[in-house]
Amino acid sequence: MPGPFFCNSITRKLANSELKTQNLLSQKSIKSKLLLQVHDELVFEVPENQVGEIGLMVKEEMEKAMELVVPIKVELKTGNNWGELTRI
Repeated sequence: MPGPFFCNSITRKLANSELKTQNLLSQKSIKSKLLLQVHDELVFEVPENQVGEIGLMVKEEMEKAMELVVPIKVELKTGNNWGELTRI
């Protein structure tokens, strides 16, 4: 049964990308941090003046986590809470 194993490997690779992203933030002394993961959502705390830079870094890291026939697409949103999110 390849389905569960395949999903598990995607989840593992994405989790590795999340850790790699957090390490990049720490290495660059950026005042941003990964706060929470809810299913396929990652919640970062990012200063307003760094949203574009951090968003691009996270997007690139997550989209290259695993090469598939159908590419992984990352959608970025920003806001003070989930009810106020807007696409960036």
